[in-house]
Amino acid sequence: MTLDYVLDSNIFILLFNDQLDEPIPEGRLGFSVITEIELLSFAGLSDEDGQLIRQQLQVLERLPLDEAVSERAIRLRRRFRLKTPDAIVVASALVADAVLLTNDQQLLGVEGLRARALKMREAR
Repeated sequence: MTLDYVLDSNIFILLFNDQLDEPIPEGRLGFSVITEIELLSFAGLSDEDGQLIRQQLQVLERLPLDEAVSERAIRLRRRFRLKTPDAIVVASALVADAVLLTNDQQLLGVEGLRARALKMREAR
Protein backbone atom coordinates (compact mmCIF):
# COMPACT_ATOMS: atom_id res chain seq x y z
CA MET A 1 0.00 0.00 0.00
CA THR A 2 1.42 3.36 -0.96
CA LEU A 3 0.49 6.54 0.84
CA ASP A 4 1.76 10.07 0.47
CA TYR A 5 1.91 10.86 4.19
CA VAL A 6 1.67 9.10 7.54
CA LEU A 7 0.72 11.37 10.45
CA ASP A 8 2.43 10.96 13.81
CA SER A 9 0.46 11.43 17.04
CA ASN A 10 2.02 14.82 17.74
CA ILE A 11 0.70 16.20 14.45
CA PHE A 12 -2.85 15.11 15.33
CA ILE A 13 -2.51 16.69 18.78
CA LEU A 14 -1.27 19.97 17.31
CA LEU A 15 -4.09 19.88 14.76
CA PHE A 16 -6.80 19.16 17.36
CA ASN A 17 -5.45 21.97 19.57
CA ASP A 18 -5.32 24.43 16.64
CA GLN A 19 -1.55 24.83 17.02
CA LEU A 20 -0.47 24.15 13.44
CA ASP A 21 0.54 27.16 11.38
CA GLU A 22 0.33 25.30 8.09
CA PRO A 23 -2.19 22.84 6.69
CA ILE A 24 -1.73 19.10 6.47
CA PRO A 25 -0.45 18.47 2.92
CA GLU A 26 -2.91 17.07 0.41
CA GLY A 27 -2.61 13.48 -0.72
CA ARG A 28 -3.29 9.97 0.52
CA LEU A 29 -3.01 10.19 4.30
CA GLY A 30 -2.68 7.44 6.86
CA PHE A 31 -1.84 6.71 10.46
CA SER A 32 -0.36 3.84 12.44
CA VAL A 33 -2.54 1.78 14.75
CA ILE A 34 -0.10 2.98 17.46
CA THR A 35 -1.15 6.58 16.79
CA GLU A 36 -4.79 5.58 17.20
CA ILE A 37 -3.99 3.93 20.55
CA GLU A 38 -2.01 6.95 21.74
CA LEU A 39 -4.72 9.43 20.77
CA LEU A 40 -7.60 7.48 22.30
CA SER A 41 -5.90 6.46 25.55
CA PHE A 42 -5.21 9.90 27.04
CA ALA A 43 -6.30 10.06 30.67
CA GLY A 44 -9.25 12.39 30.98
CA LEU A 45 -10.28 12.14 27.32
CA SER A 46 -14.02 12.76 27.21
CA ASP A 47 -16.32 10.40 25.32
CA GLU A 48 -17.22 13.33 23.06
CA ASP A 49 -13.57 14.04 22.22
CA GLY A 50 -12.95 10.33 21.69
CA GLN A 51 -15.81 10.20 19.19
CA LEU A 52 -14.48 13.29 17.41
CA ILE A 53 -11.03 11.68 17.12
CA ARG A 54 -12.56 8.45 15.79
CA GLN A 55 -14.53 10.42 13.18
CA GLN A 56 -11.39 12.22 12.02
CA LEU A 57 -9.45 8.96 11.79
CA GLN A 58 -12.17 7.25 9.74
CA VAL A 59 -11.38 9.36 6.67
CA LEU A 60 -7.72 8.29 6.72
CA GLU A 61 -6.00 4.98 5.98
CA ARG A 62 -5.38 2.90 9.13
CA LEU A 63 -2.07 1.06 8.85
CA PRO A 64 -2.03 -2.33 10.58
CA LEU A 65 0.76 -3.78 12.67
CA ASP A 66 1.57 -6.63 10.31
CA GLU A 67 4.69 -8.76 9.90
CA ALA A 68 6.42 -6.30 7.55
CA VAL A 69 5.93 -3.42 9.99
CA SER A 70 6.93 -5.58 12.95
CA GLU A 71 10.19 -6.73 11.35
CA ARG A 72 11.09 -3.21 10.23
CA ALA A 73 10.29 -1.83 13.71
CA ILE A 74 12.61 -4.38 15.32
CA ARG A 75 15.49 -3.30 13.10
CA LEU A 76 14.77 0.39 13.66
CA ARG A 77 14.55 -0.02 17.42
CA ARG A 78 17.90 -1.79 17.54
CA ARG A 79 19.68 0.59 15.18
CA PHE A 80 18.33 3.94 16.37
CA ARG A 81 17.32 3.05 19.96
CA LEU A 82 13.77 4.24 19.34
CA LYS A 83 10.97 3.62 21.80
CA THR A 84 8.76 0.77 20.62
CA PRO A 85 5.77 2.98 19.66
CA ASP A 86 8.05 5.34 17.70
CA ALA A 87 9.72 2.43 15.91
CA ILE A 88 6.30 1.11 14.87
CA VAL A 89 5.17 4.51 13.56
CA VAL A 90 8.41 4.95 11.59
CA ALA A 91 8.21 1.39 10.25
CA SER A 92 4.60 1.98 9.19
CA ALA A 93 5.66 5.03 7.16
CA LEU A 94 8.57 3.16 5.58
CA VAL A 95 6.46 0.11 4.65
CA ALA A 96 3.78 2.43 3.19
CA ASP A 97 6.51 4.28 1.24
CA ALA A 98 5.22 7.53 2.74
CA VAL A 99 6.61 10.72 4.22
CA LEU A 100 6.17 10.80 8.00
CA LEU A 101 4.70 14.06 9.24
CA THR A 102 6.10 14.57 12.73
CA ASN A 103 7.51 17.26 14.94
CA ASP A 104 9.51 14.73 16.96
CA GLN A 105 13.16 15.70 16.49
CA GLN A 106 14.43 12.16 17.07
CA LEU A 107 12.19 10.77 14.33
CA LEU A 108 13.10 13.58 11.94
CA GLY A 109 16.70 12.39 12.21
CA VAL A 110 16.12 8.72 11.39
CA GLU A 111 18.37 7.82 8.46
CA GLY A 112 16.48 6.55 5.43
CA LEU A 113 13.14 7.95 6.58
CA ARG A 114 11.45 10.65 4.55
CA ALA A 115 10.09 12.89 7.29
CA ARG A 116 8.81 16.43 7.50
CA ALA A 117 7.93 18.75 10.37
CA LEU A 118 5.00 21.15 10.19
CA LYS A 119 5.18 24.74 11.38
CA MET A 120 3.59 25.43 14.73
CA ARG A 121 1.85 28.61 15.83
CA GLU A 122 3.84 30.94 18.06
CA ALA A 123 2.93 30.57 21.74
CA ARG A 124 0.91 33.54 22.93
